[in-house]
Amino acid sequence: MLQLLFTVIFAEMAVIIVLCFKTPLRKLVLMVLDRAKRGRGPVIVKTVGGTVSVVMLSYIFSMMMLKKRWIVDGNASLTDEILMAKNLLETTLMGGLLFLSLVIDKLHHYIKELRIRRKTMETAKKQGQGFEDAGGSDKVTALEEEIATLRARIKQLESD
Repeated sequence: MLQLLFTVIFAEMAVIIVLCFKTPLRKLVLMVLDRAKRGRGPVIVKTVGGTVSVVMLSYIFSMMMLKKRWIVDGNASLTDEILMAKNLLETTLMGGLLFLSLVIDKLHHYIKELRIRRKTMETAKKQGQGFEDAGGSDKVTALEEEIATLRARIKQLESD
């Protein structure tokens, strides 16, 4: 179980590193994550996450029982200490696995959101340039002149 947990954690760390830097591999990982979030993907991920959470809670409960036995007996046997260390390690790895899964999900979401916002900004810029090309700058200068004349009239009325 330890080898599996370490392998999954290192794979998740690699995915996070790939998502942090803009490389061609990042596009591939984003495409894989997009496809994984379609169809039955979310159900499978929630099922696996729930199973890992239940197993982690089971290990926490067994650690509590070991601790309770230590308190009642007054001393701990070598076997109990080894079981406690193993359970603690596996619980920590499972918690790290769940945390890194959450980080990957949020990174994917933020990268996707950033991509959408950049596209909308580009289209807004293009529309703004199209507005200026269509004679919008003439309207702006005319409005600025009108504002200047109105301000001058207000100052003139205030001075009277």
